[in-house]
Amino acid sequence: MHSPLNKTSFILFSSGLALALAGCHSGTEGAQQQGQQAPVVAVQVIAPQSVSLDTELAGRTTAHTIAEVRPQVSGIIQKRLFEEGSEVKAGQALYQIDPSTYRANFESAQANVVTLRLKAERYKELIASDAVGQQDYDDAVASLKQAEATLQTAKINLDYTHVYAPVAGRIGKSSVTVGALVTADQTTALATVQQLDPIYVDVTRSSRELLELQNQLANGTIRSAGENAARVKLTLEDGSEYPLEGKLQFSDVTVDANTGSVTLRAIFPNPKHKLLPGMFVKARLIEGINEKAILVQQNFVTHNAKGKATVMVVGKDGKAEEREVQTSRSVGSDWLVSAGLNPGDQLIVSGLQYVQAGAPVQIAPASASAPAAESAPAAAK
Repeated sequence: MHSPLNKTSFILFSSGLALALAGCHSGTEGAQQQGQQAPVVAVQVIAPQSVSLDTELAGRTTAHTIAEVRPQVSGIIQKRLFEEGSEVKAGQALYQIDPSTYRANFESAQANVVTLRLKAERYKELIASDAVGQQDYDDAVASLKQAEATLQTAKINLDYTHVYAPVAGRIGKSSVTVGALVTADQTTALATVQQLDPIYVDVTRSSRELLELQNQLANGTIRSAGENAARVKLTLEDGSEYPLEGKLQFSDVTVDANTGSVTLRAIFPNPKHKLLPGMFVKARLIEGINEKAILVQQNFVTHNAKGKATVMVVGKDGKAEEREVQTSRSVGSDWLVSAGLNPGDQLIVSGLQYVQAGAPVQIAPASASAPAAESAPAAAK
């Protein structure tokens, strides 16, 4: 038989055990709720901005005109009349070939013309009195014309003993020295003159890219520099900007059947000859300014299983949303987004490793967003 005291103790023990169990259940539930708390993320509010857009093309400089200097008569080089590497003018004398033989031929032909002209004039007077026949007069006139042609040839050959610059430009080194024998039919040039102002820049593009560039020029996306030409600037090998603007021509191009590529030619003024043939440069087509560009750091753009570019945004319901975007081109370290994002969208830039599409997120206060965004590249990896 149990005593009242024992019965009371049992009731108190049972009540305490129930309270303890209830407390444990309450603590576990609170811990679970705390573990399910929405992750905190930093966001960037999408806002359009003004961006200058260019298309960059790799190319090399080419002389506008290349003229090889060759002799047109044979003889011994008496003088070289230029400094190698200097600027020469069109028609400037470059070499003197020994003119002795050619001068003698010219003077002989000149004397023969004088004799035959006097004979033809005398026969003209005599034919009126029938002192000479018509045939004799005609033969005298024909001989005079032949002698005049011989004289003209002799004068041309004498003039050719001076070798002139065919174009203006910079002349290279001479392949012959004084005393060398040159011939009219030789294959080796005496020197080469290159016209450097203006100068060409040749760039190679695929035929598909050529069509895109032509369409952009037609619809005004690329700034025009005249009929069938686009405005273009140059970046030199050392990264500096060439100060003068050129024109990229889209006419007279041929597609290479083997590679499917085309060579486009830009022309640039080069008054100070800063551009030299063979230099590697980057030609930048000036496309203009996109006043409503949406830029996203490349680190914040990933790809889904389908290979589509995606970003994470905070939806209107406060949940993370994976959004497919279209990136048309890179601008520095950013992507230019042409579709998929709108002004006012909240792009998640930090805490991406804790975010799941469709799950709630908490947006960090503005003061915490800046430091949080700094870790975004690591999160995006």
